[in-house]
Amino acid sequence: MSLIDTKSGVPIYIQLKEGLKGLIVTGAYTEGSQLPTVRQLAVELRINSNTVARSYSELEREGIISTQQGRGTFVCGLPHTLKNDVREHQLDIMLDRLLNDAFALGYGGRDICERIRKKIEIKQVKGEE
Repeated sequence: MSLIDTKSGVPIYIQLKEGLKGLIVTGAYTEGSQLPTVRQLAVELRINSNTVARSYSELEREGIISTQQGRGTFVCGLPHTLKNDVREHQLDIMLDRLLNDAFALGYGGRDICERIRKKIEIKQVKGEE
């Protein structure tokens, strides 16, 4: 699970919270799935357990997860409107990464747009869209 970018400037607990929402939207965690414990996730991501606990707490406040004493933390699901917001946010994150990487390689906006257009056409021809 690679949800954290220490160079992004966004607080780690927010990155984790948004990353978990993204995993729920994409189906990596479905409704009823048990999330890793705070300690497990902190060790896996090499971050402070208080940071994980804060992310879990905010997700619980939003009604996305539920902690059951002695049993664990489970996904409740995302409201439909929130799902769309999260999907759009995740797409924006992916596009930002793509653009940053492409600009770093020296590509300009027109080149990037043209390459993306060609890739979309190929996907449509193959029926992968």
